[in-house]
Amino acid sequence: MSNPDELLVAISAAVESERSNQMSLTVVVGGAVITGRLAPEAVWRERVAEVLKDSDRLGPFAGVFSRDQRGSRSGRDEAPTHLHFHLARILQGSLGIPETGGMYRVAIKDVSAWSVGDLSYSDR
Repeated sequence: MSNPDELLVAISAAVESERSNQMSLTVVVGGAVITGRLAPEAVWRERVAEVLKDSDRLGPFAGVFSRDQRGSRSGRDEAPTHLHFHLARILQGSLGIPETGGMYRVAIKDVSAWSVGDLSYSDR
């Protein structure tokens, strides 16, 4: 969407203000269906940094995601521009990739469709 959906921005803002990771959402971005739970940006960044710092090759990138390195927003009233998914999967046929869920950052302006809830596929 060239203009971000105001309702989707409001959902993201509520996740940010409540520091909750219980909101399940499914979005379509560039034809891909991503489903999972939203997390506040700070929590998402911390988790990504934790995973990276445990890697020999990727450890140096952990600082990019840590709070200390984060570019501060000019104000707390600024509307969110991205959705931060954890335990998320890209749905492809009857698969969710990765099977265990991953960490995805999606620009709200790029979401072409969305639905509340976490979709799961089954061949039954």
